[in-house]
Amino acid sequence: MSHTPSGRSTPLSFRGVVHDVMKHYKHEKESEAHRIFRDSAGHKPKGILPQTINPDEETVPGIRHPGSTGVIYCSDRAMANGFSYASSHKWANLGQGAPEVGPIPDAPPKPQSIPIPEDSLEYAPTTGVKALREAVSNLYNQTYRRGKLSQYTYENVCIVPGGRSGLSRVAAVIGNVYCSYQVPDYTAYDQVLSAFRRLVPVPTALEADNDYRLDLAQTRKDIKTQGLEVIIASNPRNPTGQVIRDDDLKALVDLSREAGTTLILDEFYSWYIYPEKDEDYGKSVSSAAYIDDVNQDPVVIVDGLTKNWRLPGWRVCWVLGPKNLITALSQAGSFLDGGANHPLQLAAIPLLEPSRVEQEKLALQRHFKMKRDHVLKRLEQLGLKVKCPPKATFYIWLDLEDLPAPLNNGLTFFEELLKEKTIVIPGIFFDINPAHRRNLFNSSCHHFVRLSFGPPLKDLDMGLAAIERIVRKAKREGMHVFGHNYKQSAKKSIHLERMV
Repeated sequence: MSHTPSGRSTPLSFRGVVHDVMKHYKHEKESEAHRIFRDSAGHKPKGILPQTINPDEETVPGIRHPGSTGVIYCSDRAMANGFSYASSHKWANLGQGAPEVGPIPDAPPKPQSIPIPEDSLEYAPTTGVKALREAVSNLYNQTYRRGKLSQYTYENVCIVPGGRSGLSRVAAVIGNVYCSYQVPDYTAYDQVLSAFRRLVPVPTALEADNDYRLDLAQTRKDIKTQGLEVIIASNPRNPTGQVIRDDDLKALVDLSREAGTTLILDEFYSWYIYPEKDEDYGKSVSSAAYIDDVNQDPVVIVDGLTKNWRLPGWRVCWVLGPKNLITALSQAGSFLDGGANHPLQLAAIPLLEPSRVEQEKLALQRHFKMKRDHVLKRLEQLGLKVKCPPKATFYIWLDLEDLPAPLNNGLTFFEELLKEKTIVIPGIFFDINPAHRRNLFNSSCHHFVRLSFGPPLKDLDMGLAAIERIVRKAKREGMHVFGHNYKQSAKKSIHLERMV
């Protein structure tokens, strides 16, 4: 950033940058970053003939390569540039979809050890340990359903080994239906909709000019005209950081009930709400507050310890819904995943005690709001305006459109940051399904990256410093230095670990 005589920082400007040397890419074939993406296994455009045989995509007879998720692809590319989980502290991982797991101010301490009773060495039921299911139902009743006649019981809860497992179990028991989803949204929905083909995907594009708000009137119309039987969405929303709440959330639940359309809501960021008033701290968001009858309303909630409790490594999550759904999920779990870790289910029970949850929620909201505001301020100082600041989650949906080409697309911005030992996630991975079928430059998510402010503050500052170096380099040297000389692949076999 530049400095005024008073010492105050001012946004860096790209005025004066020489534009006649830059390449204004209009198609994937002109961009090295995009060619690397397409050459990665599973990322060839679908439905375009003739297809070129790619040995990396050839597996064994009858097997189709699914393609990598955004996280795995970005992990692979980072490792090609020298990233290693053994020395991950040398990198700023702003791509990870996980919160910092260490101590934060005023939060209750995390368990340092867990007891392992002999009985817990046995398999747990595929629906989960009954005592944990009771703890989950009790927490939702106390938080969202006080005074309501219909209450959750353990029979409304299925414990699953992670959110993806929960989504997969639900998808496995859905029949042949039209399934509505929104763009942009959580990357894993792409794989779920591709793997479970009885769900016919019907996309809805959300508009930045409308703060990525779901149009309920249009949704109602689509249910009638397109015969939608299932709607799936993250709420709060990954990656935009927006949230459906209050009257809008009530209207969505009411619509689901009235239309007989199943609503599947991924509520993993339900605590990451950033209020402006002190009296609003400690409040969270869930569709559970607006359900009339827990066994009749077709609303399915997926949540767990991963984000809110900041325990991603435990892989203890749950699905909440009508009792007849839970029995079906138990059967699906018997052939999909076998159930969640038994000792950790037992260890999770005291973590759901409502007074502890209240303390955890308050600490989380204050700490992550501080980090959100810190990152937004630094980005603004760099002249990078966030057009839709996050009201929830720990993500910033950064619009690069105003940067000079080729930095104005997510894949190239991502590759340039890898040179600076920083990881972000290109926006195209949140363009569910269509990103594999057309020129990526036409994607509404093409000129975005997702930045996570989940990591500790020192990691955030390291990544922001890397972004500043790129911005300064563009102003100092012009745009001809960007968009090329990317490392093609790792030199040796690597084991891809999960970032989210």
